[in-house]
Amino acid sequence: MDRRTFISALTGVLLATPLVTEAQQPRKMSHIGVFAAGSPTMCSARYEAFRRGLRELGYVEDQNIAIECRYAEAKFERLPDFAAELVRLNVDVILASSAPETGAAKPATTSIPIVFGLHGDPVRLGGRHRP
Repeated sequence: MDRRTFISALTGVLLATPLVTEAQQPRKMSHIGVFAAGSPTMCSARYEAFRRGLRELGYVEDQNIAIECRYAEAKFERLPDFAAELVRLNVDVILASSAPETGAAKPATTSIPIVFGLHGDPVRLGGRHRP
């Protein structure tokens, strides 16, 4: 191998190294906070469907997504504490089952999106529409 070929090959390797290193960096694991006024038993079918939908989109729990679940078990006074806990955990999004959970989550954060499944009129109650 002549000097010119060696230097060209070495330059190519040195230039490509940052690209390979950058491509191998692990992606941040998404973190979803889920809370419900009910019990795990009451919510199991709904949340299993949620997890199945995530898997269909390529999100696998404990591989590229983490899910934190909190259940008030019909003790509605616990909802604000659960919302605050999910905010402290710095989840990327809060999934609230219905109006009581949404109502508890809204005052707990202004920066974490709140997604809900069942709600009568969220705009009337102060929610914001995001297209």
